[in-house]
Amino acid sequence: MLAYYFGRKRYVSATLKYSDVRIVKRAARSNRQRYRFILPVLRVLAIALLFVAFARPRAGTEVTDVTSEGIDIVMLLDVSSSMLAEDFKPNNRLYVAKEELKKFVNKRTNDRIGLVVFARYAYTQCPLTLDYGVLLNFVDQVDIGVVDDGTAIGMAIATAANRLRESNAKSKVMVLLTDGDNNAGEIDPLTAANIAAAYDIKIYTIAAGRPGNAMYPVQDPIFGKRYIYQPTNVNEESLRQIAERTGGKYFRARSGEELDQIYSTIDKLEKTEIKVAAHVQYRELFQYFVYAALALLALEILLANTWFRKLP
Repeated sequence: MLAYYFGRKRYVSATLKYSDVRIVKRAARSNRQRYRFILPVLRVLAIALLFVAFARPRAGTEVTDVTSEGIDIVMLLDVSSSMLAEDFKPNNRLYVAKEELKKFVNKRTNDRIGLVVFARYAYTQCPLTLDYGVLLNFVDQVDIGVVDDGTAIGMAIATAANRLRESNAKSKVMVLLTDGDNNAGEIDPLTAANIAAAYDIKIYTIAAGRPGNAMYPVQDPIFGKRYIYQPTNVNEESLRQIAERTGGKYFRARSGEELDQIYSTIDKLEKTEIKVAAHVQYRELFQYFVYAALALLALEILLANTWFRKLP
């Protein structure tokens, strides 16, 4: 395009005849003559920008819409004195249960999770929430001795069912961990399980502790802390029936590693459904190239009629 422009100007430009051009040849070129090539360059750039504008360039931004149907989960944790048994070496059952519970919470997304703790009585430590940071703080605060000793499994299930009964979640779940047998409370565990089933609540039950005897720490007024062996009295049959009546599943955790696997299994069984829809929003850019081309053409015309103007 530049070659055509300069070649054409050779034949269309006006000329003047001199009898002797040696004086003209010896004359130095001015800055206007030296930089006159800018005019055709500006026109070529303007035409190139117009071609780009005709191609209609666009910039796209991908927008992702995420729709999730969360699950409501209530964790039920036994805090009776038997949870001090140290058969989950090197820590006791409660410590390991709390750590695994926190791992489970950290794996969840878009689910409301609550916490009910129980010994002789059951109470809500944390209501259903999406604020996992608050929930984890409540888990850290759980300890033995806050309520009288005992194991009120039925009352714990009833308390959790009361939290879940008005839930509109597509799935309502309890995860019950205990190391003993129901020996307190006004509601029998199987009766409470029937109530949960009536509200379409699924219960996963976990029996914690090694079979046989386990070491329990006791405070001796003379010798201080010492250990005694006591049998693990977990009622596996009752926990199995609770799970069966509500469509859940029963597990036995004999070590911290097994408890970790159990919570991982429950996490896989109760997955939140997430639907992702992606689309691209485009933004037109051609007008910027048109503006730039017009600006270059205007600059060419201005310079051609002012600084680079020539006669004739």
